[in-house]
Amino acid sequence: MRGILGPIGRWLNLRFEPEDSVLAVLRHPVPAALERPVGWWYVFGSATLAVFIVQVVTGVGLAMAYVPAPNSAYESLQFISNDATLGHVVRGIHYFGAGAMVVLVLVHMTQVFLFGSYKFPREANWMSGSLLLLATFGMAFTGQLLRWDQDAFWAIVVAAEQVSRAPFVGSFLASFVIAGQNVGGATLTRFYATHVFLIPAALFGLLGLHLYLVVKRGISEPPVAGERIDPRTYLARYKDLLGRGIPFYPDAAYRDAVVSFLAVLAIVVLAVVAGAPMLGKPPDPTIIVADPRPDWYFIGYFALLAIIPNGLESVIIIGLPTLAFLFLFALPLIRPTGERHVSRRPMAIAAVGLGLIVYGALTIVGFQSPWAPLAAKGASLPTTVLAGLDPAERNGADLFLRKSCFSCHVLDGAGGRRGPDLSNIGARRSHDQLATTILNGQGGAMPSFASALTPQELADLVAFLGSREKR
Repeated sequence: MRGILGPIGRWLNLRFEPEDSVLAVLRHPVPAALERPVGWWYVFGSATLAVFIVQVVTGVGLAMAYVPAPNSAYESLQFISNDATLGHVVRGIHYFGAGAMVVLVLVHMTQVFLFGSYKFPREANWMSGSLLLLATFGMAFTGQLLRWDQDAFWAIVVAAEQVSRAPFVGSFLASFVIAGQNVGGATLTRFYATHVFLIPAALFGLLGLHLYLVVKRGISEPPVAGERIDPRTYLARYKDLLGRGIPFYPDAAYRDAVVSFLAVLAIVVLAVVAGAPMLGKPPDPTIIVADPRPDWYFIGYFALLAIIPNGLESVIIIGLPTLAFLFLFALPLIRPTGERHVSRRPMAIAAVGLGLIVYGALTIVGFQSPWAPLAAKGASLPTTVLAGLDPAERNGADLFLRKSCFSCHVLDGAGGRRGPDLSNIGARRSHDQLATTILNGQGGAMPSFASALTPQELADLVAFLGSREKR
């Protein structure tokens, strides 16, 4: 640096001593046995970091124009997308960057898992990476809710309903998520603060810890079949590998730079060509849509929630994510030693392969959305449902469709699957019971329609459902 910048370099070197800090980190050695040098499999962590920097930069740009208020959030996003200079590109980069971060974090963790790099002495590296994965999911989820359209509004309701199933603290968590008893301005402010301040602060801290551990403990050497991790001998063997290694910069860093550049370039191209997704309709609490569609990387989980058998909702919604993250944190503690090469760990291959197949299948089902037939414009009730209705009952049938009840309930074999089959509801419930359920809702499973219906509309809807005893 002194030779390149002359007096400026000497001044900076005397004050900051970069050769003993920044340059020392950049030049830290990476293992390189002659027959198995560190290669292209080790680039995904750096690519994730590059995309995260892009997300920070574009996020700051969006925050300068976004207004986190219920009466202004939707309009401010419309302004960013349609009127602000390069606003549609910046929002597109941020949108595609979020998906890229999710993919790259998962790919990076999969590579680390298959290479057994979570084993001694890098258990803490894996744990901090698991927290980074959780924070990345949190950023992706809270970000899509800030669009404050119809899907975002009801996604918050669904999120609150899910956390309400947690034992003992469910009610508290649901109130915490929506910042009160109803979704409103306080909810939007809470998600905005979480997305812009809380989670990014956690990400910066975890990234600092993760990078420190990567440099301190070193990059794991490529696994070799037959070589086992033994804490008594590993550190000495690794030190020997570093003695024959190469400096990270510039000898190994160029691979990271190439892949990071390609990842960012792909995001920018997608943003320019495709742009950010169009916003849905403005949020309207009187239009009940029970199945809001999340971004593509959450579609598989969305599908899983839609096909959960009755009675298993709480077990799946609370138990499955809890077990998944407990497994991630417990893995390096349970298996800190032993073989690292993937050919000697068939269960690792099976776990990754099965996970990809299951989530891929759920994602395909999620895009098809057979449980939400009213997503298509112009959907109508079956003719068997409409036959023989009097005027009041016909008005109730129109309300059943217009208020999106058909998205959740089956009538004569058609409709959604989230709620009970109402084909013969009139034979099971009195008119008073139907009116009470519609007005008050059913816990977290069905929202209240008290503010969404006039007395006459309620009477017509009850008349229509009551007529189902004749069918």
